[in-house]
Amino acid sequence: MQVAPALAVIDCPTGLAGNMLLAALLDCGVPQSVVDEPLAALGLEGAYRIQREERRSGGLRGLHLEVESLEPQPSHRHWGDLREQIASAPLPLALKQRVLQVFALLAEAEAAVHGHPPEQVHFHEVGAIDALVDVVGVCAGLQHLGVQQLVCAPPPAGHGQVRTAHGLLPLPAPAVLELAYRHGVPLASSEGFPPGELTTPTGLALMAAWADRFAPPPALTPQRRGVGLGSRELDRPNLLRLILAEPSGASGPECLEVVLQQQAQIDDATAEDLAVLQDQLRQAGALEVFSQPVVMKKGRLATQITVLAWPEQAASLREIWWRHGSSLGVREQIQQRWALPRQLQTHQTPWGTVQIKSAQRPDGSLLRKPELEELRALADHLQMPLPELRRRMLSWLEQEEQL
Repeated sequence: MQVAPALAVIDCPTGLAGNMLLAALLDCGVPQSVVDEPLAALGLEGAYRIQREERRSGGLRGLHLEVESLEPQPSHRHWGDLREQIASAPLPLALKQRVLQVFALLAEAEAAVHGHPPEQVHFHEVGAIDALVDVVGVCAGLQHLGVQQLVCAPPPAGHGQVRTAHGLLPLPAPAVLELAYRHGVPLASSEGFPPGELTTPTGLALMAAWADRFAPPPALTPQRRGVGLGSRELDRPNLLRLILAEPSGASGPECLEVVLQQQAQIDDATAEDLAVLQDQLRQAGALEVFSQPVVMKKGRLATQITVLAWPEQAASLREIWWRHGSSLGVREQIQQRWALPRQLQTHQTPWGTVQIKSAQRPDGSLLRKPELEELRALADHLQMPLPELRRRMLSWLEQEEQL
């Protein structure tokens, strides 16, 4: 029995789009039946046709994919209706949760852009049949490959304008910018590209839901690869590469990561100022921010603030230190850490919707943690003690997985 690669790397030098991701998966050997079967379970059999063609872009080969709608009158779908359609479909639980998570991210971003609740989001491009095929197909394909960890390179978003159902919109598209802001996704420079959209909301939402981090790939041993081509003609190959690999030197499910530590000791700021600084560092995408009391020279009491982040975040986080902190210097150090690959999935539980982070230990057992803020909100709404709700929720999840 062949062991599934533990790591997937998405290299997207010309941006992210759902059809490019799906094409790369099919080019990597995912059978089309893996895509078609869950779509049929959603009642979409006969509503689309996947047109796949071997092409070249800038002299490099790849698979190009387009989804043709066969619906006589393509419908615009509200998020509430779409969520019910997905939730009630006879899909595997893990796939259903992933698909719901992707569309929830899109709905939240669209709601923020247009200024109304997510339930009222009226999808246009996102709710069309091609987006359903892309989202369901990509989620099903990644799960079929057994990917345990996914690293995505920072994508360029594009510049100029794009024509949509809302008219001409600036680039990055408002939903793309909102997704990047909400989920701390770094966007690569679009300098040198001709005007146009490079990263779509659907493509970025898929990676925001799946990627463990947005960064250059770690050391790895490639095992398989797939290439998906974009439709636009650029001054360079318009492609996305999916690389399936084993991290070099990996001996178990844990992986070795390189992180940045920033640190400063501050003795001339109020508690309120320190709280603002730490909050701004978290909002800027730091992995962790914590503080501890220290004694400096001459016996002065101070607070030491420590930040952990990805190395490529160094410059943007330093801007936060200079803008909101009073320290005249920030120490930086590159460190290594061992981490268990984790997934954040949205679960529809008997008590409400909550995101649960899960990781597999080397002995095969699972570690699960509901997101605290969502769990706390549910506990307050239900007037239930937080530990009791956590215990019930984890017990319910374990029973669901045994069905």
